Amino acid sequence: MNVHFLSLILTVILVISSNTEALSPHYYDHSCPQADQIVTNAVKEAMSNDKTVPAALLRMHFHDCFVRGCDASVLLDSKGKNKAEKDGPPNISLHAFYVIDNAKKALEEQCPGVVSCADIVSLAARDAVALSGGPTWEVPKGRKDGRVSKAIETRQLPAPTFNISQLQQSFGQRGLSMHDLVVLSGGHTLGFAHCSSFQNRINNFSTQKQVDPTLNPSFAASLKGICPAHNKAKNAGATMDKSTTSFDNIYYKMLMQGKSLFSSDQALLTTPSTKKLVVKYASSMEEYKRAFVKSMIKMSSISGNGNEVRLNCRRVR
Repeated sequence: MNVHFLSLILTVILVISSNTEALSPHYYDHSCPQADQIVTNAVKEAMSNDKTVPAALLRMHFHDCFVRGCDASVLLDSKGKNKAEKDGPPNISLHAFYVIDNAKKALEEQCPGVVSCADIVSLAARDAVALSGGPTWEVPKGRKDGRVSKAIETRQLPAPTFNISQLQQSFGQRGLSMHDLVVLSGGHTLGFAHCSSFQNRINNFSTQKQVDPTLNPSFAASLKGICPAHNKAKNAGATMDKSTTSFDNIYYKMLMQGKSLFSSDQALLTTPSTKKLVVKYASSMEEYKRAFVKSMIKMSSISGNGNEVRLNCRRVR
């Protein structure tokens, strides 16, 4: 048999076996059966004190998986001359890292050295959605933690100014489809956006237009009131939809009314196939919940290069 052909077959077998063995909802059934509940308790406790926690945890998971795969590299602190992901420009506003720390501390007391930080982030994101009125699901587990985190790599994250072709490329590079793009964008139902992320739509949109003409005029006027052209208020911004602490499909309804914040949200209406999905999910919360679970499991399975379980989620040993 041709040596190159044999080598190819072995490579394929290795890829398939590593993908199928790596993640399983039952990964901790024997080594740490209470893992899910311990993470849920940490998320619940944090939510009771801070209603912004669910949005923060969902965004943290997304930003982790889109840079180096789901390996908890987003949790590592900068050290010495190395500026870590969490200090990259798109991640400056990430917060609620303490929720992961609290969950990890409780897990280390029960099952020392067993549950990875990457799995905690994935479980916490699931709980953030479920505890906000969204769907729940069995999280496949078995991710390992990475040792590398570089702020410069946060440039790989899709920007709120992206158009549909840029979004398609960004998601496609990670094995995610246009359908996944529309569905995961719906996660914007939770959360808040700073003025800088949508300033391009309300001030100096183009040489001909001051404001993006696809924005609802009264909605645009309200945004300009919150975010004037030379805004100095550091924390000024707007909620992503009017039910910002509830996981629902209002994001899609507002998108169809010209009341989305990001250019990347509006981009979903610029192709027939993605627009059709927006209409579909605006009209059926049940359809959206089912689709969200599938796309979240797919995104949270983007493989990283991790090969260890950190004892402290903020640093490597």
